[in-house]
Amino acid sequence: MPSTSNNDFRWLWLGQTVSQLGEQSSLVVLPLFAVLTLDVGAGQLGVLRAVEQAPILLLSLLVGAWVDRWRTRTVMVVADVGRTLVLGAAAVAGLLNWLGLPALFVLVFVAGVLSVFFDVAYQSSLVRLVTSDQLVRGNSVLEGSRSAAQIGGPALGGALVTLLSAPVAVASSALFFALSFLSVRRIRRTESVPEHLERSPRVWRQVHEGLRFVAGDSSLRAVCFAAAAFQFFFAATMTVYLLFLPRELHLSGTAVGLALAATGPGALVGALLAARLPGRFGYGRVIVLTAALGDGVFVCVPALHGSSATTMAVLLAVNFVFGIAGQLVSVTVMAVRQAVTPHGLQGRVAATITFAGMGLAPLGSLFGGFLGQEWGLRTGLLVMAVGMLLSPALMALSPLARLGRDLG
Repeated sequence: MPSTSNNDFRWLWLGQTVSQLGEQSSLVVLPLFAVLTLDVGAGQLGVLRAVEQAPILLLSLLVGAWVDRWRTRTVMVVADVGRTLVLGAAAVAGLLNWLGLPALFVLVFVAGVLSVFFDVAYQSSLVRLVTSDQLVRGNSVLEGSRSAAQIGGPALGGALVTLLSAPVAVASSALFFALSFLSVRRIRRTESVPEHLERSPRVWRQVHEGLRFVAGDSSLRAVCFAAAAFQFFFAATMTVYLLFLPRELHLSGTAVGLALAATGPGALVGALLAARLPGRFGYGRVIVLTAALGDGVFVCVPALHGSSATTMAVLLAVNFVFGIAGQLVSVTVMAVRQAVTPHGLQGRVAATITFAGMGLAPLGSLFGGFLGQEWGLRTGLLVMAVGMLLSPALMALSPLARLGRDLG
């Protein structure tokens, strides 16, 4: 972990933690509200999730260029204020029974735009707060906090929707973003932005530099292709999964939230392992093997029937293993990306990889909704879960798999 005297890192860590808690709870609250209250079908839920993810496809590259030209602290503060106001207004609208499906579309899109800004900014901020030899441990700490948020967020969101109301659940997300704002604004370090980036009006030229750098690095190219495959099929899988659990397995909103929350403790373990395993076994081997394990466990979910204790235990185990592997891959890949990227390109490279990977998520959500509607939830879930294995296969065939124990 970065030095305990690094107060700025601690404020970033705290702000990112509560921000992720708000984000994780809203990712469960809003779809469950649509499924349980508005009674949406697979196609409508696919559209809702696609709208939520569309800002990544539309804005990631531009946001990366802007973040490299701006102070990351300012970007995070503005994003937190915006999400607090948007979700606060949504909570009020829900209390007044105005929160229908059209309003939900607007809500998730605006919140998605602000989340793109925050996520790119906090990833770029880390390299401005710690030294290069602290990146892996710093990322492990930040991803560990995101894992802790995954423990509480889904369970809290599912319980609030079921036991209280969707407006209360939405209001809790707004509160977390407000707390994140109060923390991030305490960062005091003055960030230096290269003068040519501050003055240059040619944003698209800066975007092109980020694209060209990623395209020219074999490891980053592999990350982009693998991330694209994973995010497409993962978005499709989750669209069907969020319908499969309550409608095929007859789980309550609270049970769904608890099942999803099992990803959190697994991810916490994965974040801790990420500080040690790559240096012992090699970055490439850890990335490929853990990705195959984490993506492969979802194949067993379509075989489940009913809401028995056995079914719940299997779901908890699946999500726990997925959390371990997913977090281990995420932290390790992020360390690789940060180690090979120059300081002035961090925001653009992060955004380029986000665009390449998450940019396909809206299409995946639409595809998952279509497949679940046309082929049925069980068959659709099996096809999408098998499709997730394309990602580790692509990484195994790339130079990324041959990375050793030292990134220097």
